Amino acid sequence: MSLFLRRLKQIAILITISILCLSCSDLNSVSYNPWQIKTLPTEAILSDIAFTDNSNHGWLVGTQASLFETTDGGNTWQQKVLNLEDEKVSFSAISFAGEEGWIVGKPSILLHTEDGGTTWSRIPLSSKLPGAPDGIVALGTASAEMVTDLGAIYKTTDGGKTWKALVEGAVGVARHINRSADGKYVAVSARGNFYSTWEPGQTEWTPHQRTSSRRLQNMGFNSDDSLWLLARGGQIQFSEPEDFEAWQEPIYPEFSTSWGLLDIAYRNPEEIWVAGGSGNLLASFDAGKTWQKDREVEEVPSNFYKVVFLSPEQGFVLGERGVLLKYEPTT
Repeated sequence: MSLFLRRLKQIAILITISILCLSCSDLNSVSYNPWQIKTLPTEAILSDIAFTDNSNHGWLVGTQASLFETTDGGNTWQQKVLNLEDEKVSFSAISFAGEEGWIVGKPSILLHTEDGGTTWSRIPLSSKLPGAPDGIVALGTASAEMVTDLGAIYKTTDGGKTWKALVEGAVGVARHINRSADGKYVAVSARGNFYSTWEPGQTEWTPHQRTSSRRLQNMGFNSDDSLWLLARGGQIQFSEPEDFEAWQEPIYPEFSTSWGLLDIAYRNPEEIWVAGGSGNLLASFDAGKTWQKDREVEEVPSNFYKVVFLSPEQGFVLGERGVLLKYEPTT
């Protein structure tokens, strides 16, 4: 082999090593892993969690009609089986206001309880309902708000006997639809090429172009009425408060990541947790300026789909195959 070819080979090897090093994670590890791993007896994807006014009594739902109950704040869970005959159901959302709770799922199922989940009754839904129920929020006695995967929003004030449409037109098939505490919605289109917003009093959804060429993965609301978004390639971005088209510079916590970011939740105004595929869990303790990685959970054989903080001391990460992470505050 000539000297020229040997040098060329050496250069090629160095370039390959450089590319591989660039793809390596250089994030610092969190100083303390606050997440306790729970494995529930199911192969389902866990989709949502809610508690009654008693912070120790909660419910967890997922695909394959999965339903689990805890009476000790999430330390242990008992599986519950509902009589749905042979119907194949995936539960997508659960919400409680006191002892009154609601569960929605596909294909078009709505369950209601008035006794903390001791008994569940099924409420019939119209065959003309646009789309399948995707989310539900308990608003108080006999009152709830439901959204379908096509962006139709309905409200009941009589325990589900009748429903009032809050928006005239649907948004189209959505990848994710999230609601703010004061009733605003943001929906990401199925292909991730645009998003739409809706506020109480509006008759139609307002469409918005995505912020970059990267397809959107998920979006939601912050406590200051701004939006967060997750896009392909590990991008995080925050909007300005009350301006859904004014966005701050994109953030890439882990450069050239090959796994997706799937959900965001704030533990407090400064502490943010981001869930991702392949057991990835990122944290920022300065409102998104710098990021760290929880390396003690990255070997968990699960994608992390949702992060929920019911209070600064009570949080959960929902995964697949029955994997659940429970937040354990530092002492």
